[in-house]
Amino acid sequence: MEANIAARRSIIRSGTLQRFLAFGGLIILLIVFGLASPFFLTGDNIGGILLAASVNGVLALGVTFVIINGGIDLSVGTVMTFSAVMTAQVMIVWQQPVLVGILAGLITGAICGAINGLMVTKMKVPPFVATLGMLYATKGLSLVVAQQKPIYFNDAPIFNQVAMSSVLGSIIPALDPIKNVVLVLFGAALIAAFILSKTVLGRYTFAMGSNVEATRLSGVNVDRWQTAVYMVCGLFAGLAGVVIGARLNSAQPALGAGYELDAIAAAVIGGTSLSGGEGSILGTIIGALFIATLANGLRILGVQQEWQIVVTGTVLVLAVFLDRFLKQRSR
Repeated sequence: MEANIAARRSIIRSGTLQRFLAFGGLIILLIVFGLASPFFLTGDNIGGILLAASVNGVLALGVTFVIINGGIDLSVGTVMTFSAVMTAQVMIVWQQPVLVGILAGLITGAICGAINGLMVTKMKVPPFVATLGMLYATKGLSLVVAQQKPIYFNDAPIFNQVAMSSVLGSIIPALDPIKNVVLVLFGAALIAAFILSKTVLGRYTFAMGSNVEATRLSGVNVDRWQTAVYMVCGLFAGLAGVVIGARLNSAQPALGAGYELDAIAAAVIGGTSLSGGEGSILGTIIGALFIATLANGLRILGVQQEWQIVVTGTVLVLAVFLDRFLKQRSR
């Protein structure tokens, strides 16, 4: 009996139950919206949901690392925008090859993440304040670099064409709505899952989130590894910038604010605990798909955007409440 109770508590602590509930909620949404509208479960619309989840999902992957680590990153949305702008600046304005532009976007995100990490670890600025400062800084830099106007990738059409074409569709025509940027999301998720579960960085991320002082006393250079966690988050934000630039065929310098909230919501809905020490990449992907499905379904049903935001906020609060409730039950 005691062994069964301990096993049940272990499942609750690991967040498995919350991930299961998030997945169950996703299935319910698909069924409800599918019954409510004949247009919802069409191939094109499912492809649209996956496309919408691609950007937020990549952002949420990076945020998952930081939240498991016990921190928060409010800057991922504007870092994504700045990375997209730098990709366009290098590729279009400086007329460098596409791969160089993509690399510039990734490096931009990683540098911003590293600066966040250094502010938190070396300057001892609280993560909320440090990343809020980065949010404003990158928001302003995007407007400065782009001169307050969009930069279009018309001179590099292959960038958009490759992203918005479908490798799967060329093999199986029915899968044509699934664009290549969706494959980028799932490829990034596999890499993130490997890092989190199979590397030293992943093990230390969980350890620092569970008890940072105990991790420090065990001889781990906490400052170095926390900085690395924020750098990984920035790298995924840079990748999201490349993805959204390719998807929109432009770098929009005024875009980005608000994306961080959806990314955090995706991670939390998927079972990542805001207290740190718990979370998974699978749960985050489920959370991103949940948010994209919810927004798409409400839009198809004609619900005004303001109420869509209200519903998303309500779901986030319920997810945090569930996390707290399950933690109390596990004690």
